[in-house]
Amino acid sequence: MQEKTPLEVNEMIKKNPILKVIDVREQWEYDKCHIDNSTHIPMGKIPDSIDQFDDKYEYVIVCHHGIRSRTVALYLEQKGVKNLYNLTGGLEQWSDDVDPAIEKYK
Repeated sequence: MQEKTPLEVNEMIKKNPILKVIDVREQWEYDKCHIDNSTHIPMGKIPDSIDQFDDKYEYVIVCHHGIRSRTVALYLEQKGVKNLYNLTGGLEQWSDDVDPAIEKYK
């Protein structure tokens, strides 16, 4: 698992059409705001979703501040999933650095 800043992830999204952005926040958080074309898999459902991860893709794991997503990425890595990146600072930092239309919340 590698850490990537919002600016780095934004460039990855632009350059890699098969990059998968996985949002691990709760449903209400995802409903409030999310990165376009992201896939929502709440953190608690990740263990049941391992079979959705394929080594032919790269995955950016996303949450509010980058803490839950780091935990999920480390878990996935332990389960053998490769090509994992954590969005450092989460959607909060994404809103500051990439897309101010992403609503901030507490």
